[in-house]
Amino acid sequence: MTIHLEVAVAAPLFQSLTYSCRTDQEPPPVGVRILVPLGRQRVTGYVLGQQPEAKECGYTIRPYLRLLDDQPLFPANMVPFFRWLADYYHFPLGEVIKLALPGGLTLRSRKELALSPEGRASLDPDLLQQQPAADQPISARQQKNLAQLGEAERQLINDLLSKGSLSASASQGLLRSGAKGLIGSWQRQGLVTLEETLTPPAIKVKREWCLAPCHGPRPEKLKKSQSKTLTLLHELSQPGQQGQVPRRDLTKVYKGAGPAIKELASLGLLHLSERELFRDPFGERPPFFAKPETLTAEQEEVLARIKPAVAEGKFSPFLLHGVTGSGKTEVFLRAAETALAKGRSVLVLVPEIALASQIEGHFFSRFGDKIAILHSGMAAGARFDQWRRIARGEAPIVIGARSAIFAPLPDPGLIIVDEEHDPAYKQEDSLRYQARDLAVLRASQQGATAILASATPSVTSFHNAQQDKYKLLTMTKRVGAHPLPQVEIVDLKGVKTVSGRPPLFSPQLMAGLKENLAAGNQSLVFLNRRGFANLLLCADCGETIKCPHCAITLTLHKGKNRLLCHYCDHQAASKPICPSCRSPRIKEMGFGTERLEEELRTALPEARLARLDRDTATKRADFLAILKKMHKQEIDILVGTQMIAKGHHFPHVTLVGLVWADAGLSFPDFKAGERTFQLIAQVTGRAGRGDKAGRVLIQSYQPDHYAVQMARAHDFQGLYEREISLRQTLRYPPFARLINVKFSGLSEEATRACAEQCAAMARSWGQQKELEILGPAPAPIARLRERFRFQLLLKGWHLPSLQALAHHLRHQPPPAVRQDKVRMTLDVDPDTML
Repeated sequence: MTIHLEVAVAAPLFQSLTYSCRTDQEPPPVGVRILVPLGRQRVTGYVLGQQPEAKECGYTIRPYLRLLDDQPLFPANMVPFFRWLADYYHFPLGEVIKLALPGGLTLRSRKELALSPEGRASLDPDLLQQQPAADQPISARQQKNLAQLGEAERQLINDLLSKGSLSASASQGLLRSGAKGLIGSWQRQGLVTLEETLTPPAIKVKREWCLAPCHGPRPEKLKKSQSKTLTLLHELSQPGQQGQVPRRDLTKVYKGAGPAIKELASLGLLHLSERELFRDPFGERPPFFAKPETLTAEQEEVLARIKPAVAEGKFSPFLLHGVTGSGKTEVFLRAAETALAKGRSVLVLVPEIALASQIEGHFFSRFGDKIAILHSGMAAGARFDQWRRIARGEAPIVIGARSAIFAPLPDPGLIIVDEEHDPAYKQEDSLRYQARDLAVLRASQQGATAILASATPSVTSFHNAQQDKYKLLTMTKRVGAHPLPQVEIVDLKGVKTVSGRPPLFSPQLMAGLKENLAAGNQSLVFLNRRGFANLLLCADCGETIKCPHCAITLTLHKGKNRLLCHYCDHQAASKPICPSCRSPRIKEMGFGTERLEEELRTALPEARLARLDRDTATKRADFLAILKKMHKQEIDILVGTQMIAKGHHFPHVTLVGLVWADAGLSFPDFKAGERTFQLIAQVTGRAGRGDKAGRVLIQSYQPDHYAVQMARAHDFQGLYEREISLRQTLRYPPFARLINVKFSGLSEEATRACAEQCAAMARSWGQQKELEILGPAPAPIARLRERFRFQLLLKGWHLPSLQALAHHLRHQPPPAVRQDKVRMTLDVDPDTML
């Protein structure tokens, strides 16, 4: 009987496909990759399961070509999870799985042009350098085509004729050029072939040779190198490793061992074997944290509710609202112990890679090699190795950023989302998922306990707790009874200006930094903007220096001596000329963390300063080095962006200064107030976590704004009540659901017209379903990476109706979308309107 497989292919298809197994093939298990034919191409497919034998359907079911994995890359119980994702976020199923898996695994089908034997015999390699001879198979029309080709096209044809073939990229370039007709006619004449090739995967299993001495007497007559190699092999053998020593370890100690190893193996004196080698994801081992002997009363109370839920093995969602420094991490660790004792696994999500390195130290100290790390900052090979360890059940604890929600844990019993409020959990391109929401979904599908934790929960999550969708747990006191820091607000409107502008540091903040430095304490200075100057202005005509590809001003990075676009990474010289009037008189306006650092070095030359942002911590090692210096008190003042704002425990920091606390209030976003409160509260929480009291100075242009005032008072409940009232009035989440339909194109007029056509279609549909259609309007960033951007907001109270409209627009888009002139993407539950 023929076995049929349900397969999701790595292609923009929303449905799965059916392939058959040949009678001489074992059916591949769920979760492995296979190579399948798709039209004239060969693509990667992901096995979702077997299907009943198909009835007579009028078409042939093609067999899959070959197996690509020796073991499944994801368990069968993740298939419903992937299906839900594809349906909810309107994304092709195979592309969902491709993005979930480690990068570099997908085989790509490419086509290369080559001369056939007939072409090699009849086409002269110097055809373009001379008048074609009479015996050349070149028609008059083809000669005319050759004469009209550009220099680049002529060079490619010359390479084809002289070398006999072209690479895949060169072949694509030629087939898309004006030479397409000529190449087509040569193909029809049998002079040129278009051969399909497969690019190998970018990553693969890494292996190493290992040596083990064979038992038995050693011969009396051995070469000196052979005898020394055997002696070292015995010395390097470790108990518990079956005497196996990696070949590289032996040759590192004794370079002459290479030839001796082959000779000893041929004499039967040592055994050679190959084993899989895991690439180290840490680089440097995390610091050790001892297990506390006692817990606080609040920690005991919270665990008394979490542990039974974990042990019971049923879906239980909790929202843990604990103030900064209340010991939430220890709650995670004790809950993880319970899950492991039940034979189940643990998934821990953190919003940023920087925080992953902080929390992994706690888990590594408690659980050792049972943990695996997954995040985008890892090398592709190391990430692939960690994925395989997880899939094989060798690492029951996974820690990572948002993409770790796809970790192939076969039976997760506990899923933790630390700093659950953080916007970094939302993926803003490609598959636009919200990892926090997926954590709750995955816990519900697999009978796990979910803990969403934060000192400043999102308004939506707290509302869910108020509606009993989540079980609310609270921790109001810091470990060790340390008080929350004293918070003061500095009104920047009342600060004396310098050359018409307020100074970066108010007299109060500068005095506080000097006093803290004199007392031998550490300080944090926070500004959520990197670079030296974020606005460059022409002194003659007032024109700003913008990115040529985006509607965004360039930021000066003085250390790099470059102007950078923080959206498309465009770079320019640091001393530009005005594009409007050609004046060289450019003023540096605005500021970022780089400028803060420079001004502090001038004002406090005796202070040991460091800066922590994306420019100074591009690598994990750089980030860890700065953290280590902070903990060793080798840094007096740390300047940084939001990388220093969350989760870090700096016991010697007693002063925190927020240079421009309310910058986010100017964003066109209904969550601006909530996010400003969260950021201020999180940064504030870094102060006073040790034996000394903490102090916070907030510089603000809007000191009376409710978000600033409630952050000063550590009043989350007040912030929640204000925000929930506003959103209920305006009918924004959690009282409505949103889908942002985004359009982008190279032509502004064509993109606007397409958005308007889509809006008309949506309004026609929405009137019957009581949906609200807002827009279309230019996006706040109206041009990005050369493309003009418009957006259309779909708003509704009945999610199935809203999703039905999105499904309708996806399947019947405006003509410009079908013709690939305009891109249309659906962002379900958008986290920002930018």
